[in-house]
Amino acid sequence: MRTADFDYELPEELIAQTPVEPRDHSRLLVVHRKDGSLEHRHFYDIADYLNPGDALVINETRVIPARLLGVKEDTGVPVEVLLLRRENATDWEALVRPGRRLKPGTFCSFGDGLLRCQVLENVADTGGRKVRFLYEGVFEELLDRLGEMPLPPYIHERLENPERYQTVYAKQEGSAAAPTAGLHFTPELLEKVRAKGVHVVPVLLHVGLGTFRPVKVEDVETHVMHSEYCQVSESAAAELNAVRRAGGRIVCVGTTSVRTLETMAGEDGVIHPGEVETRIFIYPGVRIKAVDALITNFHLPQSTLLMLVSAFLGREEALRIYAEAVKERYRFFSFGDAMFIE
Repeated sequence: MRTADFDYELPEELIAQTPVEPRDHSRLLVVHRKDGSLEHRHFYDIADYLNPGDALVINETRVIPARLLGVKEDTGVPVEVLLLRRENATDWEALVRPGRRLKPGTFCSFGDGLLRCQVLENVADTGGRKVRFLYEGVFEELLDRLGEMPLPPYIHERLENPERYQTVYAKQEGSAAAPTAGLHFTPELLEKVRAKGVHVVPVLLHVGLGTFRPVKVEDVETHVMHSEYCQVSESAAAELNAVRRAGGRIVCVGTTSVRTLETMAGEDGVIHPGEVETRIFIYPGVRIKAVDALITNFHLPQSTLLMLVSAFLGREEALRIYAEAVKERYRFFSFGDAMFIE
């Protein structure tokens, strides 16, 4: 299976630069897997496709203002540090620019010295660095003050309201990117879903920037995923397993929720509680054990996210549906429209 097999043509003007308002007024392409038929709806119609007794699985991670702009202390050269993953109270894995100049031992300053960091060592897996922060006070407060929201590289418009790059149910800080399928939900829509007798079950996966990175190997099966922290609580696992036993469906909001459940599920589809660093890679041929349906956005060509969608649909069917979405002028990527695969 070649990476090039997951390519498709996308006019640049279909890459959404700003989110739709209200959130749930984005379009929704409904895919009926049984017969391959499609429906063109709006996201506020999603409750029509959920049944009493189903479980809607949401990822309650919250994006941190992970992009820090500062200077190299000895020369004043502008630098950028993009936080990926926290390792302890002071140390982070990060992407840095300009990489050639930020060698181990280098000090950087942000906000006229309110926050400083020292580059410790290279990280082979990501091409990034391990950095140690030096500061007085509360790190999270300094980050809120000095950091910027790390929007994907294909979004060129300035985001007026940073909360628009958070889901309405975001709670636990730690992501470098939003779980974008969840951006379509409003509190009112979630209440409508609950009122229908659908279980809304939170899990956690802190999204890394690897989610935006293209697959660079020719053979899909040799690609190595980035590592991301995920967690399923005992109560969430018990509720999801009870839904399955009662004949309800597990409907995941986004690829991150799928990866979380598939990481924590046994071969029998039973979901186990716990917390791990996951590198799970789901592509056509990998068996989906614990998830019955998926709400997702439209993803980049040749991306691991499109490959995951293709595991649900089959590659040719996924590309057929994407071609239909292009033809019907759906909006693509993080701030784009949604698809429900049932």
